[in-house]
Amino acid sequence: MTLDSFATLGRSGVRISPFTLGTMTFGEDHGWGCSPEEAKNIIAAYLDRGGNSIDTANIYTNGHAEKIVGDYFADRPGLRDRVVLGTKFFGNLYENDPNGGGAGRKAIVQQLENSLRRLQTDYVDIYWLHNFDPSTPVEETLRALDDLVSDGKVRYVGFSDVPAWATAEAATIARFRGWAPITALQLEYSLLERTSEGELIPMAQALGMGVMAWGPLKSGFLSGKYSSASTGPVDTARAQLVGTPSETEYVIIDALNAVAGEVGASPAQAALAWIQARSGITSTLIGARRLDQFEANLRALDVALTETQSATLDEVSAPALNFPADNNRMLARMLQFAGATVDGASSIVSPLLQVNDARY
Repeated sequence: MTLDSFATLGRSGVRISPFTLGTMTFGEDHGWGCSPEEAKNIIAAYLDRGGNSIDTANIYTNGHAEKIVGDYFADRPGLRDRVVLGTKFFGNLYENDPNGGGAGRKAIVQQLENSLRRLQTDYVDIYWLHNFDPSTPVEETLRALDDLVSDGKVRYVGFSDVPAWATAEAATIARFRGWAPITALQLEYSLLERTSEGELIPMAQALGMGVMAWGPLKSGFLSGKYSSASTGPVDTARAQLVGTPSETEYVIIDALNAVAGEVGASPAQAALAWIQARSGITSTLIGARRLDQFEANLRALDVALTETQSATLDEVSAPALNFPADNNRMLARMLQFAGATVDGASSIVSPLLQVNDARY
């Protein structure tokens, strides 16, 4: 696989790379990111390899990440239209301004205008709701986004880290009203975080939404820096922020390290390869603080896990999901006469009432 192995994003015509360049590390404002110069080197390396999908947000390093991306493309006229550029709204950058963030119309319009100014462009390809806003009527959010699409300032709408029920409600309302649809989701997904498999990913598949996975290395836990054999301090600038793995997580980390050794790749590359092969995942967000880290992560495109290796990682990281409940799976016995399936598996068992009485 290569970065120009493009796939359409959900039920749309826009095509993006299997790895999307994430920019949360752009800027040193929070004490652990990369310099603007290194960030621009990372952008150049990504584009040179054929990548076309870049993701940022108004709140990343207090707007500095957007400015870095904007400066890069401002110096290269014509290149901006060759990429799929997404940014997010929700985070409030203005102290004491109750309308500086959130998902209300006033906030959305203001946040977009500020993002366009920093990005030095007149439109964004994907505008993402960055988080769930229960205090704003979803109709207000959707109509404001639809107006921005009509104005040509936004091409596609996406939801990030919004509950499945709220996303499904919004998608249904948008379709009923004829407003811009929710084209894609961003959600946390990794070997250490698979709860999205319960409802979010199946919902996206059923409603025709693409999925971008963020946090594929779980804050560096899956990068190869950790193992149960060496649980001492790890040299990372984010250690105080993210903490350390739990005993349960170390079991998964050790299994990943072993598989990576078998395939001749780094644990980070094996973890990224596992995600990109998962059903329902369109693109995986990757980023780094250094160019060499980023280039190493890109080499995950060359990694192919065997069925046995994938099964090993699937089993050791299997999530405890509350849906569908176990008693729902028992319905397979009663549904077999209609040719129904439960969890996608055909029922081959006998009816629930296994009796010889002719009345049955």
